[in-house]
Order: sequence, then structure tokens, then C-alpha cells
Amino acid sequence: MLEQTLWHPVALGHVVGGQPLAVTLLGEDLVLWRDGSGAVQAWQDQCPHRGARLSMGRVQGGELECPYHGWRFEGGGRCTHIPATPDFQPGPRHGAHVHEAREAYGMVWVRLAAPEGEPLPIHALPAFAAEAESRLRKTTSGPYMVAASAPRIIENFLDMAHFGYVHDGWLGSRAHTTIEPYEVTRTACGVLATGCQAWQPRSSIHAESGAQVEYTYEVTAPYMAVLTKVPEAGTTAIEGMQESIAMFVCPVSEESSVAWTRMAMNDFESPDARLIDFQDTIFSQDKPILESQRPKRLPLAPGAEAHAAVDRMSNAYRRYLKDSGISYGVIV
Repeated sequence: MLEQTLWHPVALGHVVGGQPLAVTLLGEDLVLWRDGSGAVQAWQDQCPHRGARLSMGRVQGGELECPYHGWRFEGGGRCTHIPATPDFQPGPRHGAHVHEAREAYGMVWVRLAAPEGEPLPIHALPAFAAEAESRLRKTTSGPYMVAASAPRIIENFLDMAHFGYVHDGWLGSRAHTTIEPYEVTRTACGVLATGCQAWQPRSSIHAESGAQVEYTYEVTAPYMAVLTKVPEAGTTAIEGMQESIAMFVCPVSEESSVAWTRMAMNDFESPDARLIDFQDTIFSQDKPILESQRPKRLPLAPGAEAHAAVDRMSNAYRRYLKDSGISYGVIV
């Protein structure tokens, strides 16, 4: 399955600490933990001995200990010790089932299978890269547990026409619902929408008045997208306000997901709690709509759902998923 070869966000990096953490990705239960060197590990949450959940165990001396019989595993999955037979030297078949894991953009990313040919990287997001640290401040909101498929969440993130209804008084207004035409193009790794305009009474926590806001949207992976917003000059407390928001979605199952928003902005003064509270409010408005949608999986067949001209980005996203061979969380 193609989705198994892609990198997926599964947890915030800082929450993976001294004890094991259980997560689920593409229907597979995983355990995250850090070895003695501090490197993040992502394994199948199942001891090779009797199938107990390793996430119920503990980390001791830089090794993960199974809660059932105390088998111990070092980073990389090798079994180092079986307490009931201490003189026995465990072999490869006694090792844990290990997946690739890495850290980027404040998140732990995992892929379940190695791809054929050149592996896809975690896509470059310049506003969120380490080299942007001095000019853009980063915060993350979530996790948001949602009973909706990952593609439904991304499509909602790309949709401006719901602002005046779902986010009335925040990102939109019922008095300003017209969305002017915008441009959509395919990129090497996804889809790009430019020239998007929306009138917003409160485009961010820094908005001092209603403003016309220009959006750029980019889908950079099947379950990941980034928006950049530029309010009209003079409508925010911060002159030259810059704000990019990435939507990272973990497909837990075909019809359930965990989402985070990662923000990059030139606001170095506001408390994290205030910035995160704004994003929490916006997502709390989206969540009941997302969970109400039927079917829960995004239908990709032409004519499966009615469309309007304003949906050109949604339609491009659906074509991109179909052309890419994505089958998880969609109806082909």
C-alpha cells in the first residue's frame, strides 16, 4: 500500500520522553520511545514473545522493557536480555518489529514500509525550517482527535467558502461570502492555489479590524497542506504581519484521524497559550462539521458529490490523490 511508504506525523516530539507512548498509524498500533542516545524509536506495539503491548512497559537504562516477562530491547529492536533465562543469547527472531522514524517540524514522523526506488522525503517547508528560527516563531496546536478521514480534514483546510458559516465572526462573515476566482496549478509534489481572497472580521489574534486577506494554499503530501495569509496593510497590530499554518494529519484509520496545526509567524511577543487558543477555537468549529460528513471517506469519482466553481482547489486535490494512487481514507 502506497500510504505505508509515506512519512506521517504521529506525535509531538516533546511528548515522546522517558516512557513509552502508544499511537496508531494506518490501523497499526505503534509504540514510541527514546533510546539511551535520545533517538526516537517507533516499533510495532507487540512483543515478539507473547504479543503483549510494549507501550505498557517501561524504559530502563536506555532500553524498552516488556511488561509481561521483562524482555529488554535496545534501540534498533535487538533483544538484549530474557530474565527467565539470563544466560541465553537472543537472536534476530527475538527482536522487536522496527519502523523508520525521524523528527522534523516539532513532530515525530514514521513510515511503515520502505518504498521502491528513491524514497520520498519529508517535504521541505521553508517557513518551518530550522533556518527560519530567527525570523519566524513556531507554535503547535493539537492534537485534535477527529472521527473523519484524513483527506476530508485536508480538503476542509483548503476550503474558503465555509468561512462565513462555520467561522462566522472569526475567519468569515455571512455578509461577505463571495469567493473570487483564483488560480490552481499542479506542482512536483502536490497542488498550489494562488490569488485566493477572503474578507475576514478577525484573520488572526492581531487583527484590529475586518480585512481582505490573501491566501496561498499548497498541498505538499496527501495528508499535509500549508497556507500562508497576508492581511491588508494597516489592519493588524503587527506591521508586515507574516503567518503560515501547516496542517499535519495522521491517518489513524480509514475514518479517524489526529491533526495538528504548526504555525510560523513574526510574532515573538504573544504568549503561546493565546496563539494556541485561537487555533483551538477555529478547529473546534470545524470538528463537528467534519464528523458529520457522509461518506466519511473522501469520494474521488467524478460526480460522486456536487461541485461549484469555487471548489477548484478541492477538485484539484481529489485528482491529485487519485493520480498518486492514494486509497486510504478515500472512495475511489
